[in-house]
Amino acid sequence: MELDTPMVLALNMMDEVRENGGSIRINEMEKILGIPVVPISAVKNEGIDELVSHLLHVAKYQERPKRQDFCDREDHGGAVHRALHGIMHLIEDHAQKANIPLRFAATKVAEGDQLILEKLNLTENEQEMLEHILIQMKEERGLDRNAAIADMRFSFIQKLCRQTVQKPKESRERRRSEKIDRLLTGKYTAIPCFIGIMVLVFFLTFNVIGAFLQNLLEIGIDALAGAAETAMIAANVHPVLRALITDGIFAGVGSVLSFLPIIVCLFFFLSLLEDSGYIARVAFFMDSLLRKIGLSGRSIVPMLIGFGCTVPAVMATRTLPSERDRKMTILLTPFMSCTAKLPIYMFFVNIFFPKYSGLIVSVLYFLGIAVGILVAFLFKKTLFRGEAVPFVLELPNYRLPAVRNVLQLLWEKAKDFLRRAFTIILLATIVIWFLQTFDLQLNVVTDSQNSILAAVAGLLVPIFKPLGLGDWRICTSLISGFMAKESVVSTMEILFAGEVASVLTPLAAATILVFSLLYTPCVAAIASVRRELGGKWAVYVVIEQCVIAWLVAGAVRVIGLLAGIG
Repeated sequence: MELDTPMVLALNMMDEVRENGGSIRINEMEKILGIPVVPISAVKNEGIDELVSHLLHVAKYQERPKRQDFCDREDHGGAVHRALHGIMHLIEDHAQKANIPLRFAATKVAEGDQLILEKLNLTENEQEMLEHILIQMKEERGLDRNAAIADMRFSFIQKLCRQTVQKPKESRERRRSEKIDRLLTGKYTAIPCFIGIMVLVFFLTFNVIGAFLQNLLEIGIDALAGAAETAMIAANVHPVLRALITDGIFAGVGSVLSFLPIIVCLFFFLSLLEDSGYIARVAFFMDSLLRKIGLSGRSIVPMLIGFGCTVPAVMATRTLPSERDRKMTILLTPFMSCTAKLPIYMFFVNIFFPKYSGLIVSVLYFLGIAVGILVAFLFKKTLFRGEAVPFVLELPNYRLPAVRNVLQLLWEKAKDFLRRAFTIILLATIVIWFLQTFDLQLNVVTDSQNSILAAVAGLLVPIFKPLGLGDWRICTSLISGFMAKESVVSTMEILFAGEVASVLTPLAAATILVFSLLYTPCVAAIASVRRELGGKWAVYVVIEQCVIAWLVAGAVRVIGLLAGIG
């Protein structure tokens, strides 16, 4: 309001206020503040239409707050009131010239904000007068300048609440939440509980519910592929076109589609955790840990979003108040394993480690976090010196997740996955099939070693050979992952013709899993980094992730060889 910005105040969770005997006199609050005030309940979709209507109106007519003066001329002898109005009189022409709202400029000058003082460009005499005003305020008020301004603001807020708010009584939900929090946010129990909850989520997703649904979908896709093959043979379709549909589209896109139940199942559990209020607790107890690597608990939200998709995670960093924290968080989000990598994990785990699928996927997720922490330590000592900004968070009560919200999130994720499967992945599948089927003279090859794809991918074989992945088909699959991570699976299905188990060893599979976990995010994620930080940082992310992935995958291979794993 001091910034004189058009605004609307939304009062959320009004359903809980009402249910616990509280009330807010909205009209009176609007009159005191001089801005529109709209009561809403986001969970129950109450008041949202009215809020949107007010937002559009205020934005269209640029209606500004009718009040920016929050000091009380009677509080403690009016010391702060006199000081602020004296400062406003002193800096008025400077604030106008610098295009800074006068009330905001006066408050910031009183707090000693150097950036605002530089913008105002006060003369030496004006600076001396300003210092005299602030010394007098300190003597009369008995508080230093920052404390005096903070006290002024909180006094106004308390007075506003006394006039307009009837506080609700402490609810049963609040008492219940406090009891649960003793365990889930306790000093010694928070981290073990978090790990236990996530492992349980992964186990149910990858070993029980998700795995069962995936098997059913695989049976359906195989039956459809068989029916299509039979129909094409009966219709005497050309063998090359038949190969494109069965060995290309069904083998590639079909193999990716079979992982849809896994992704939907995982997001079902994550949405339950988020809607219940537990994710806010994770941000709270992770704050002390994140501070050790130079971040605040505020950064945990974009990182958690990164487990879904890196693109919105990068965009979510816009809410971070510090540019340092924002850059550092953006560079760390790619280490959080996005759901696009799930098909890669499940593809290799189901073939090579079916008994330990939940455990191995859990280890991969935590390995990504661990590598991210090590990189953050390095950033803290080099690129991003300094401390994170303070983090204040009000924990909501635990509540039952809203069915509508959960279903909407699942639908959005399923729709996004299907759209990618039938656009980017379908196109990549057709291109890979074409390059693998024809040679440079566009003749159909009998051995894919003689194809266009083998000739191009062979250039990268020396880079991957030390990792035990010196096969042009593996190189091609990893390159296709730059377009969309799910493409790694569809490409491998086409190039290995379903014979991955007979060609690769368990150690090679583990190496590919680790490399896929850590190497460059997809092109959409890189584009979002470029949009937020610029081209140089986007290139840096690609190179950094690939180098780290190569080193960690190499370490896994060395450990495996020393342990005698083939």
